[in-house]
Amino acid sequence: MGFLVLLSISLLSYGFIGNASAQSVECGDNQIEQNGVCQDITCGPNQIWQNNECQDVVTGPKNNLNLKTDLNIYGQGGIVVISGLINNIENLGSGDVSIIVRAPDNNIVTIAQVHPNTDGSFQTTVKADGPQFKAPGDYKVFANFSGLKSEIKFKFTGGDGGIISGGDNNPITCPTGQKLVNGKCVVEEITCPTGQKLVNGKCVDDVPEPIQCPPGEELMNGKCIVPEPVEEEPPVCGKGTELVNGVCQVIKVDDDKKSGGACLIATAAYGTELAPQVQFLREIRDNTVMSTSSGMAFMSGFNQIYYSFSPTIADLEREHPLFQEAVRAFITPMISTLSIMTLAEDGSDAQVLGLGLSVIALNLGMYIAAPTVIGFKVHKHLKSRK
Repeated sequence: MGFLVLLSISLLSYGFIGNASAQSVECGDNQIEQNGVCQDITCGPNQIWQNNECQDVVTGPKNNLNLKTDLNIYGQGGIVVISGLINNIENLGSGDVSIIVRAPDNNIVTIAQVHPNTDGSFQTTVKADGPQFKAPGDYKVFANFSGLKSEIKFKFTGGDGGIISGGDNNPITCPTGQKLVNGKCVVEEITCPTGQKLVNGKCVDDVPEPIQCPPGEELMNGKCIVPEPVEEEPPVCGKGTELVNGVCQVIKVDDDKKSGGACLIATAAYGTELAPQVQFLREIRDNTVMSTSSGMAFMSGFNQIYYSFSPTIADLEREHPLFQEAVRAFITPMISTLSIMTLAEDGSDAQVLGLGLSVIALNLGMYIAAPTVIGFKVHKHLKSRK
């Protein structure tokens, strides 16, 4: 009797397992089984199927300038090499690449403006020491050029705020026709594709050689004729500019060698950073204001605000000459009032603070109080005549 019971249970179990196996369903790659039925996976365009649910795909920050550093982590005194590549630079506007390095607390560590090479490559260096390189953590590098932006980061192990001897804190500037490769200036070699040739440093379509006219003649309508004599005076370039291929261009000066960063608005307003007004601003900032602890604290907070909008205003000045003249007329009186700061002794917090407050009060009176009083007087006069 017991044997028959065991045999019945075994047969029933085998039948149950076989039935369950027969009901299993095999689904495709983009399907899942739910209640014995294959259903399509419907995730959004920016989602993937993971862990039985649709999850958003996390994308990193923009890197339109192919920005990078030579290492991922640096110690105190290390040289941070920042480089990048601007694709199709010939189709973009001219100018410098603005680079800002921020500490983990989002304070500005350093600011640089780098002029790119003809192939779009650029590079600068930063020495990881001093009071700005102190806190350990992730340091972010922001770059901006003609509307293109990039953001990367590197790790700093931390420091005591001191200056480490050795290394090179100044970037290497290569002459025209050369570029920086592995810390050395090498001759820039340009290879043109098939059907093009190198002309004046650019690849152009290879066309048949034009008709060569003898000296004193020029080609007009397929014929060599003697042109009428025309006296052309060479252009006279102003201060801070030089003649390049018949065009006056601003002489580029490496801003990284300046301790306080670039005076973007004033430089764009006066056309060159060699202008006396721009040099006077740098002297007051570097030799007077930043010679005291209170001055350094003020400049640290001022830079956070100034460099958030100054690159945009500087670009507008370069693009619109009338706006450039208006900005120059607006800031010239303000620069004149800063001559009061020359009376302060270097390193004297009290004198720098007192004279600084005097300059601020003078500018408030000149730019706000005086126009307000004049406007009130004119309004009162016009009202009394009615």
